[in-house]
Amino acid sequence: MARPVRVKLCARCSLAAPTLYRVKCEVDGDWIFVCPECWQHVSQDNPFYVYGGTWKAKKKH
Repeated sequence: MARPVRVKLCARCSLAAPTLYRVKCEVDGDWIFVCPECWQHVSQDNPFYVYGGTWKAKKKH
């Protein structure tokens, strides 16, 4: 039985990506999911950056 395709959009650029990172990047900010390209921007030299895990479109069984 085929699994449904899981899709999530990047909170910064709104593009769908097969891998997204759960992060906080603002003071008192909420958790958001960002694509690898946006992750580079929000994580560099950001004192409020917190990594919270990786989301993948293809889950292992």
